[in-house]
Amino acid sequence: MAVRPRPARSQATPPARTAASDRVDWEHCAAIARAHGQTFFLASRFLPPDRRRAIHATYAYCRIADDLADRATDRAAAGRALDAWERQLDHPTDPVAVAFAITRARYGVPEAPARDLLAGVRMDLSPRRFATWDELSGYCYRVAGTVGLLVAPILGCRDAAALPHAVELGLAMQLTNILRDIGEDARQGRLYLPLEDLAAFDCDPEAVLAGRPDGRFAPLLAFEIARARALYAGARRGMPALAPAGRLAAMAGSDLYATILTTIEKKEYDVFSGRAYVPARRKLGALPGVAAAFVRLSWPRTVADGRA
Repeated sequence: MAVRPRPARSQATPPARTAASDRVDWEHCAAIARAHGQTFFLASRFLPPDRRRAIHATYAYCRIADDLADRATDRAAAGRALDAWERQLDHPTDPVAVAFAITRARYGVPEAPARDLLAGVRMDLSPRRFATWDELSGYCYRVAGTVGLLVAPILGCRDAAALPHAVELGLAMQLTNILRDIGEDARQGRLYLPLEDLAAFDCDPEAVLAGRPDGRFAPLLAFEIARARALYAGARRGMPALAPAGRLAAMAGSDLYATILTTIEKKEYDVFSGRAYVPARRKLGALPGVAAAFVRLSWPRTVADGRA
């Protein structure tokens, strides 16, 4: 399903409420991004300092929302915490929320995707199963496609027609997360794979939750990996609309994150014995390929714009 944007698991630590909580804290935002989004943080290094800080603030706001749901002891408490965090969009006082408010004002970041993201996080308070890819992609839009819409202006997006591709990148990354975390989610009683896909490959959902998948589980994961890669390819079509530094950052984040899929394949689709992990040295080793792809993608625009 092509999800169209609406118009205009470690834990991050929520910002402390102190007498100085009305002041922005860019360093705290960067610390959250560095600790919990290593690929995201590495890709942000391609941006100039102001935009890098804005990306970190956006990530930190979203990450805190996710963790408020993940670590809650009960649904009601988590709901109240998320309601309070959403109110920070209107009346920011916490340092991260202040940084995110400054970011939105400075770069014209729309507020609606942030509220959509919070709605998606609330969906995790009552875990459910998804019958079809259309249902799952709707969830993926809320928790990740929205992030594409939030960061697009920061990356210098100059064409609204490219925004659906920003959503595609979020969907691709979230589907990658789902595939990487099948085992971890199963241990928590959660299953995100579409039930129609499980049935098509003769896989019993309960067997997956038990960590002993039956049927044609490896071909199922190969099918889902192909779907994720198609989304990454679709996202690439929107990257020429970004400013050069934003384009390079988006390509780095996309290409580095997609290596998780390759790692799953190399593990022969064993997603239960441990999370597919891409060491930092492998990420760094992939950067020359990212740079080469950046040149290939950027060269036609450079010539057309007369800047060769």
